[in-house]
Amino acid sequence: MCNGFIKLSTACPITNVGDTDFNLKNIKSCIDKALEDNSKIVVFPELSITSYTCADLFNQKKLLIKSEEAIENLCLFSKDKDILIAVGAPLYYNSCLYNCAYIIFKGEVLGIVPKSYIPNYSEFYEKRWFSEGLGIINKHVNLKFQNEIPFGTNLIFTCGDLKFAVEVCEDLWVTIPPSSYLSLLGANIIGNLSSSNELVSKASYRKNLISNQSARCMCAYAYASSGVFESSTDLVFGGHLLIGENGNILKENNRFNRENEIITSIVDLDRLIAERLKNISFRDGIKLCPFDALEIPFQFSNLNLGEFTRYIDKHPFVPKNIDERSLRCSEIFNIQTAALAKRLAHTNLKKAVVGISGGLDSTLALLVVLKTFRLLGIPSENIITITMPGFGTTDRTYNNAVSLCKKLKTDFREINIVDACVQHFKDINHPVENHDVTYENVQARERTQILMDIANKEGGLLIGTGDLSELALGWCTYNGDHMSMYSVNCSVPKTLVRYLVRYVAEKEVPEDISNILIDILETPVSPELLPKDKNGEITQKTEDIVGPYELHDFFLYHFIKTGTTKEKLLFLAENAFKEDYDKETIDMWLEKFIKRFFTQQFKRSALPDGPKVGSISLSPRGDWRMPSDASFNSFL
Repeated sequence: MCNGFIKLSTACPITNVGDTDFNLKNIKSCIDKALEDNSKIVVFPELSITSYTCADLFNQKKLLIKSEEAIENLCLFSKDKDILIAVGAPLYYNSCLYNCAYIIFKGEVLGIVPKSYIPNYSEFYEKRWFSEGLGIINKHVNLKFQNEIPFGTNLIFTCGDLKFAVEVCEDLWVTIPPSSYLSLLGANIIGNLSSSNELVSKASYRKNLISNQSARCMCAYAYASSGVFESSTDLVFGGHLLIGENGNILKENNRFNRENEIITSIVDLDRLIAERLKNISFRDGIKLCPFDALEIPFQFSNLNLGEFTRYIDKHPFVPKNIDERSLRCSEIFNIQTAALAKRLAHTNLKKAVVGISGGLDSTLALLVVLKTFRLLGIPSENIITITMPGFGTTDRTYNNAVSLCKKLKTDFREINIVDACVQHFKDINHPVENHDVTYENVQARERTQILMDIANKEGGLLIGTGDLSELALGWCTYNGDHMSMYSVNCSVPKTLVRYLVRYVAEKEVPEDISNILIDILETPVSPELLPKDKNGEITQKTEDIVGPYELHDFFLYHFIKTGTTKEKLLFLAENAFKEDYDKETIDMWLEKFIKRFFTQQFKRSALPDGPKVGSISLSPRGDWRMPSDASFNSFL
């Protein structure tokens, strides 16, 4: 595979009912088009060699002879073509007729898979011609041009990490589809050769079915259905083509096309393998398989993807669709508030303490506390908000902090930490003019001490403000802002924090408060631990030091979600951010991310409690258990 990616296609050729020569010509045309797209697998509809709607013509010997000749012709055609072909045709075997998928590669039928379930209800009456293939495994058939071809429902065609299997139409609609068993046995790409007629709303149901099956099986799912040139005596077919991957529909055509049609998409096998590796329940399901797989190896000549057309989202934590993003923000707030409400109820505390810097994270934490207190019927005056100006506090962040806390009617307090820090520098014999890490951490720990002590004094819960991105990078002071009594933002990445604050600004507060929130959003991210410049502006911008958060959130998502290697991360980031950063810049920050992620694990190993809101979390109690002294060398 090329970086774990492979291109695959589904096709709907023009057909004439019962005209195998005509159908074969169009099937070949679609194969050539798939090859032009650098596709390595192409899936055709059910019985596409003969067409699906031949009815009693399936009992005619001539049609079966012509069908086998067409398969032989297709094998000859494929000899010098580096593509795996799944095409539908009947098979006469042991006095029975089977509706089958023929898997062809470089001049040879690698295997034949019969349709397991034969529909015989409503508009379908396939049992009039076909026998069910359910239970057929480890058989072999002879054709006129090739002998001892594997025949059964347990076939998996393997090429390195690629493991391809097929099922036929109705097989997907049953309670336990064959693809469920085949996936448990290792298949990570499932092809479905189908003839699903069009009824009102059926396309939507079909799409959901494929999406759900690809998610349940943690696989890619390539679906091809017969088109409009099937007989319309009683039914109409739309030629629905779909490619799904682990719950997402990567590609879908517009139905009712009157030309040869093919869709192609790139699937990420590494992602599927990683998902399965983590999911113990998926692995345990193999105990239920009623048969063993028969693996049939083959080998592609090359795996060149050609143009990389797969969309890579540069902000994987943030939905692009505005409505979906709004729903996501609402859901996260509900999770955060429900979690905090439970903790307050358990401790029987009626007060909360929040350190407010005028930055994004503390603002989000305050908004969560405010919403929780409203939920519990506790007045906002019970929220103790404390701003603690230090050596680097700017007028902009200070004024925003003061204004926000007062307008939200919290119990606002101001405690300047400069004198306390200067005294501490004297106590530990540290020069005030030495602006090193000790200089910075003294301030962070002084603030945390104040917050902890006031929480004890007032009988309140100290709310942590740090976010997921900071935890990934270790961009926090150990036993300083790293610590709290409950951390509401701990699994919210920085790129999403912005949208959560913006969501409140646009939808939930009056204009005067909204204006403050908008200005906070536009303020550069900074811990403000170094002195201001001569104009009173921020000198310490976080992203200048550790790198752009949008890059780090991208790295974090793929590193944790799929265990992506550095090489592949670089490849993905280059494609996602090709208009924003050059390769050298991405590589520089990627190395920084990996080094910091490993060396800062000791902070994550001692995290306070906090709610998981998305699929990525670094909680040491469940989601991410890693030795604090693990080496990053192999990962670079």
